[in-house]
Amino acid sequence: MIGRSKDWLLAMVGGSLLALMINYNSLLAKHTTPMFASWVAHGLGAVAALVLVVLYSRVFRSAGKETDQQRAKIPLWFYLGGIPGAFTVILAAVTVNSGLTLSGTIALMLLGQVLFGLVSDFFGLFGTPKRRIVPSDFLVALCVLSGSALIIFGRA
Repeated sequence: MIGRSKDWLLAMVGGSLLALMINYNSLLAKHTTPMFASWVAHGLGAVAALVLVVLYSRVFRSAGKETDQQRAKIPLWFYLGGIPGAFTVILAAVTVNSGLTLSGTIALMLLGQVLFGLVSDFFGLFGTPKRRIVPSDFLVALCVLSGSALIIFGRA
């Protein structure tokens, strides 16, 4: 039970950080361009990742070194993870500065994640285990869509 609570807490912190990131990127995009905002976000992310890799390798230096054979087993498409992130930053920077605002943008991004997650689970994309789509999955997507509509169109 404790582990599950920790997962929920981490997910909520991650969602909060995502909202902050989108907000600051959109502010930067408003004063420059969405492309520049994306470059800044990914440049800072690359620097932070480099710092974390260096720290991790120093702390766990003696723990199992990766062999060339293990590295060769990694599919090349695993390295393309930054491309959807770059498009996310650019599109979010554009939509946050539109009539959708921050809450509408995040609500629709959540709907896209839920729907893509369902498709990924059904087809077993990216090495995930295949899972049958059940009617309650559509109910979840409908609830997120309804909430998104309330957020976007319910402004008085």
